[in-house]
Amino acid sequence: RHVADFQLSVASVIENSSGDCLAQDLHLQAQQLAERLQCDSVVSAISAGPGTVNFTINRELLAKTVLQQVWKDGSEYGVKSELFSTVPRQKAVVEFSSPNIAKKFHIGHLRSTIVGNFIANLKVALGHEVVRINYLGDWGMQFGLLGVGFQSFGNKEKLKSSPLQHLFEVYVQINKAAEDENTKKLAKDFFRKLEEHDEQALSIWKQFRDLSIEEYVRIYKRLGVHFDEYSGESFYQEKAQEVLKMLEDKGLLQKTIKGTGVVDLSEKKDLSTVSTVMRSDGTSLYITRQFLIISFRDLAAAIDRMNKHSWDTMIYVTDKSQSNHFQHLFQILKLMGYDWAERCQHVSFGLVQGMKTRRGEVVFLEDVLNEVRSRMLQNMTSTKTTKETQDPVETAEKVGLAALIIQDFRGLLSSDYQFSWERALQSRGDTGVFLQYTHARLHSLEQMHGNAELTDVNVSCLQEPDAVSVLQHLLRYDEVLYRSSQDLQPKHIVSYLLTLSHLAAVAHKTLPVKGSAPAVAQARLCLFHAARSVLANGMKLLGITPVTQM
Repeated sequence: RHVADFQLSVASVIENSSGDCLAQDLHLQAQQLAERLQCDSVVSAISAGPGTVNFTINRELLAKTVLQQVWKDGSEYGVKSELFSTVPRQKAVVEFSSPNIAKKFHIGHLRSTIVGNFIANLKVALGHEVVRINYLGDWGMQFGLLGVGFQSFGNKEKLKSSPLQHLFEVYVQINKAAEDENTKKLAKDFFRKLEEHDEQALSIWKQFRDLSIEEYVRIYKRLGVHFDEYSGESFYQEKAQEVLKMLEDKGLLQKTIKGTGVVDLSEKKDLSTVSTVMRSDGTSLYITRQFLIISFRDLAAAIDRMNKHSWDTMIYVTDKSQSNHFQHLFQILKLMGYDWAERCQHVSFGLVQGMKTRRGEVVFLEDVLNEVRSRMLQNMTSTKTTKETQDPVETAEKVGLAALIIQDFRGLLSSDYQFSWERALQSRGDTGVFLQYTHARLHSLEQMHGNAELTDVNVSCLQEPDAVSVLQHLLRYDEVLYRSSQDLQPKHIVSYLLTLSHLAAVAHKTLPVKGSAPAVAQARLCLFHAARSVLANGMKLLGITPVTQM
């Protein structure tokens, strides 16, 4: 079956071709145009379709150009395309993950982590400078409760060995006790001490924070994620006061009858859309982002990052329930006179239902990683075709993570979806396991037959339809990268890689290397090398580490 490489719709080039232009007219015009065009050294065939003119590229030229380009550009293949030649190199700040210390690391945090990591990876690959920031929930009344709770239920050994779990346990226990008025008072006192910079209270808080970050770093490493900066609400205590003063000086802060501080965001200035920034008792609100509440800290953090990093774009990656919050944050910054607020962006994502581990609800990120590893390991040991891998546990983790990421990235980020372990970990179909399996197979093909050398490849050996399909697909990689760079959606890359894997799997069957004439074997090896190289590049962008054995 012959598939044209490029297609021209005749309707798009005919002046005043309105909808009343009949199909047979268009077909006739397509035929007339096709007859007038001539082939050359690039275009080897021109034909007419229903209202279209189809062009076929010289097959040898296609093979030679694609293979040389993939070989030459390596990990930068697609990125060096002229599609990106006019895109200015910029500095981007990406805030993502941002869990609350001593609270659950829920599935929303996991989504934020992998989506933010993808956006940062893509920007870096395209030559931009990126600062990855984790904005921790590391301040507030919860630390008053924790401080008191630790005196009653804390254990220094447990805090050192598993800080996230131990602080969570302490927090759960003290919350049960917090019904008691005396406990509430003690917690308030402890938090007041923190706000007044009491040395002893601060050193306890700092220990909680530092040990938590140490453990986060270790767990993020398993995910293949790193941060340039662990920031947090605690950084912006003093700066939040400065923001308050700025809002007052600019006459933007208004008091309602109840004494609550609001910023009027309505067009008619009739308080029909307001953003509450201060409680009536004068304290700045924490980020209960569900309400129209902007904490001064978020404003202070945005201003501080601009001063510190002079970024061109700042991206916040959180779930879509916080869309209002960010809309208001950007509006207030603009009212304060910061025009760069227009270069802030909220990338939102939908909710994931039904992700549970065998132990029940997800409480810690590590639970998810352990679950995916153990399930994958079980699948691998029960599969007859599984070869002995050098490090099965490590492989299971990488393959399992690929499964998680692909299941998450297949649709639009803003859509909610139902999570399923069974579906995610299937080895056939459009899954991360299939991508890893394809990569490992192509890698072992290269190991078995030695590395291909491009210098002596006879491209006329790559004329079969299955080889051409792979080459055509490789040629389009830059367009897919461009689409994802425009809307920051990973799904374009995901569907591209799944199709590439299906095409490569078919070619692997129909175009054997073993037993073919040397020139044919060498050409095919080159084709499979190119497919594996592009597959690996795309997987790495998504945050997946390609495995070489499975």
